[in-house]
Amino acid sequence: MTTPVHSLPRIRMIIIGDEILSGRRQDKHFSKLIELLGQRGMQLSGAEFVSDDRATIVATLKRSFAMDDIVFCCGGIGATPDDQTRQAAAEALGLSLELHPEAARLIAERCADNERNGQGSGDMSLPENQQRLQMGVFPVGSEIVPNPYNKIPGFFIRNHTFMPGFPVMAWPMMEWTLDTRYAALHHGVERVEHSFIVFRMPESRITPALEELEKRWPGVKAFSLPSMGEAGGRAHIDLGVKGEPEAAAQALEFLRQEVLRLGGRLNPPDNDH
Repeated sequence: MTTPVHSLPRIRMIIIGDEILSGRRQDKHFSKLIELLGQRGMQLSGAEFVSDDRATIVATLKRSFAMDDIVFCCGGIGATPDDQTRQAAAEALGLSLELHPEAARLIAERCADNERNGQGSGDMSLPENQQRLQMGVFPVGSEIVPNPYNKIPGFFIRNHTFMPGFPVMAWPMMEWTLDTRYAALHHGVERVEHSFIVFRMPESRITPALEELEKRWPGVKAFSLPSMGEAGGRAHIDLGVKGEPEAAAQALEFLRQEVLRLGGRLNPPDNDH
């Protein structure tokens, strides 16, 4: 049995980092989360990119925590001065920060692993290891998010999952969160998407039909993606619907008939260039 779309929580993403906004690095989390959600019959509802400015992160998270959404937040949870996400999350919630005992254990394990591999020392009293422990300082009440890459965890609080900016760490943490915390939501809504190509029709002519479609089938979303005929192709519109299967099928047929009634073509005319 599927669940009505409106009863499921929205899923959003927040990506934090000046390096993304400046173009020094290209974001890869957005498309990956869409992929992971799609594999589980889930859908992303929104995303935003935020700078490393502490006040900006606090304001963004205050607004986000006030909602009932599921949120994946990538970036800024390290222990260097430009990493402000842990502190901003605590401030946004009005909570203090504390060293999470399980995070401390995992970070100590990582330091011991490094020593065995001839990289540094496992002595946690050393300044560099004390600095590493800062990566386990989370808002009070947080739960850890396991990091299979190097054991240094992210954290979870109020339906928000906070992860590092590195894809090799963040992506397994996304998967773990989806499969552990939100397994009951997998494939909770059956959605389909259908589309077809229309020639010789301006968007303005079909727009009233798209509006009427969404009134008749409230759970169905219509879309119109025009192409100007780039690279020698023919100008056309990619028209479609997405939503619950039966309603979407009815809406699609309505849309096809409206296109034909209004003089659109479903096949490319031979003399169009």
